[in-house]
This record gives sequence, C-alpha cells and structure tokens, in this order.
Amino acid sequence: MLSRVPLIGRLHPIIRAIVLLVLAILVYLVVTGVQVWLTSREFSPQRVSAIVVMGAAQYNGTPSPDLQARLNEALILYRDDLAPLVVVTGYKEKGDRFTEAEAGGMYLEHHDVPSSAIAEVGGMDSYENLADAAALLKARHDSTVLITTDPFHEDRSMAISSGLGLVPFPAPTRTSPINGFATVPYFLKEAIAVGAGRIIGYRELNRLRLGFG
Repeated sequence: MLSRVPLIGRLHPIIRAIVLLVLAILVYLVVTGVQVWLTSREFSPQRVSAIVVMGAAQYNGTPSPDLQARLNEALILYRDDLAPLVVVTGYKEKGDRFTEAEAGGMYLEHHDVPSSAIAEVGGMDSYENLADAAALLKARHDSTVLITTDPFHEDRSMAISSGLGLVPFPAPTRTSPINGFATVPYFLKEAIAVGAGRIIGYRELNRLRLGFG
C-alpha cells in the first residue's frame, strides 16, 4: 500500500510545502513567460499622443545597434503621422558624456525630426524612464502612447505605462539585433521581472534595485 502513495505525500509537511511552493512559482513563471512572449508578437500602431522610445546603450552620443533599431521604428511611426511627438528616454552610465535620451534625440534630429517634436527624459531604468515620460505627457494632457522597445521588453514596458496612467499600444522594433536564440536570456529575465512586478508592484520592484533595467 505504501508504494502506491504519491512520492510527494511521503514527504515531511514542511518539505512538502516547500516543494509545492517551488512548483507553484515555476508554473507561475512559465505562464508569465508565455504571456511575455505573446505580447512580444503584438504590433498595433495607431494614432496616439506620443511615441515613447525606451532607452538602451549609447556610445559617446552614438546609439548602440539596439537603440538604433528602436529609434528607426520610431522614425517609421512618426513619418506615418501616428504621433506628433517622440519621447526618447534613458540616463547615462558613470563617465558618459551623453544620456541615452540625448543620443536618441540627436539621432532623430539627424533624420529630419524637428527638435520641437522630440522630448528627452531619463531615469536609471525602465520604471524611472516611463515615470518621467508619464509626468511630461500628463502635463500636456496626453495619455495615449506607442511603446517602442525590443519585443521581449514590450510586456513590462506596457504594464508599467498602464500603472502610471498612460494608455499604451505595442509598437516594438521589428529590426532588433537581438534575435533568435540570443533572446532566450532576455525573455527569461523579463518573465521574472514581470512576474515579480505583478506581485509586489513595479514601483516597489524598482525600489529594490534588482538590476532588471
């Protein structure tokens, strides 16, 4: 009879509780990861108040290939007359001369976007970037935005935006240099970040400084 008892039923109650908790967390992360992946495949450009470009690395004022891909997508959206304003975001690492937002702004201007149609804001991570963007847009009585970032980063960016009172629509770059199997660790990181953010809140997660970016 004992052999027919499920293995987990033979464990000490405390150990059993820990095992069940770990299994629940794994299932939760898998479900969240699937949702992050599904959102990464969404692309719904439409007329909005602003295009928000999530920051990425820059090198002495020159956007990294990743940031350039995001900016190029924003250029397409702007030229399609989907928004009158492009908000570029991102701060700078210690020792840098330019912020990610400044590099983005210069790139857009170089590609014939007037400075009056560009706004630069920046924080140390995604939450702060979007909080600064939300404050700027709310002051203009604007709320609808297209979020342009890498596909794997779209779900968290939109969730944060919604929590800050914006109405986001997905417009991830379609030319990201991070693709194929190279995206796997990024999707894993985002699944953890989104999973944690849903439980404790993205503002609280940001305060913990866990390095999600």
